[in-house]
Amino acid sequence: MNNTSMPGKVEWSDYCLILLTGLLWGSAFLLIKIAIVTIPPYTLTMGRMGIATLALFVVLILRGQWLPLDRKSLALFAFIGLFGSALPFTLINWGEIHIPSGLAAVLMGIMPITTALLAHFFIPDEPFGWRKAIGIFVAFGGLLILVGIDAISGFDSSVTAQIAMLCAAAAYAVTTTFTRLRVAHPGLIMATGSSMMGFLWVLPLALVYDRPWSLTPDLMGVSATVLLGLLPSAVGILLFFHLIRRVGATIFAQVNYLIPLVGAFLGVVFLGEALNWQLISALVLVLSGISIVTLAR
Repeated sequence: MNNTSMPGKVEWSDYCLILLTGLLWGSAFLLIKIAIVTIPPYTLTMGRMGIATLALFVVLILRGQWLPLDRKSLALFAFIGLFGSALPFTLINWGEIHIPSGLAAVLMGIMPITTALLAHFFIPDEPFGWRKAIGIFVAFGGLLILVGIDAISGFDSSVTAQIAMLCAAAAYAVTTTFTRLRVAHPGLIMATGSSMMGFLWVLPLALVYDRPWSLTPDLMGVSATVLLGLLPSAVGILLFFHLIRRVGATIFAQVNYLIPLVGAFLGVVFLGEALNWQLISALVLVLSGISIVTLAR
């Protein structure tokens, strides 16, 4: 069924959950960098989606619920599982092998812009006005400051990987807009069903191309995959379905600007990297942009 009712007023708890989602999804890129060394892209996506599906099914069963198996629900789960998980996860896994993380962040930065445009045309209560435009581009400016203009110089190489990252960003935008329109079940059911279908989408690819039984991943790779499944995937997907209802597609899409910031701060905390003016300036601009977008609704 359609779910185009106006989202509620954005509360401080929503801002906290948006930040938490950014933290979880930002940590995913660090975990992917660790796992992809010994686990190929299809198998990594299959592993994280399988772990997420198992964890969500356990919670679903403990709450005495089960997945609806009618045709419309399965088609909904299949669509979101493909464009919200299986396809972008695999494209990002592969793209990160071939292009620098800064360039990847810039390319993924089109996702909030694309989402805002799609929402303008398909979601009646999310018009793309000049205030939202200012907020989105202020946040994008923060992203450019963070990664540096030099990151854009990488556009002259690894064209296929760049297209893959753009396709991943577009898939996320389509999923965010579609989900805002078609959230037909409670968040836990949506998260479990879409995770299950995401796993099933990528399973045959992993079996045919990666032959996972022949792989010898190290402990770091396996640990990173488990964490990817439990935190960015299982918990992150639950937050996604909750926040889409609460704040709408355009506001939620701004999470994408928090992701590279989280990656940079994790570098400061765990890798001893310097806390520089670019990072602080980017944080101020991104949070300001998100605030402008939120107030413009």
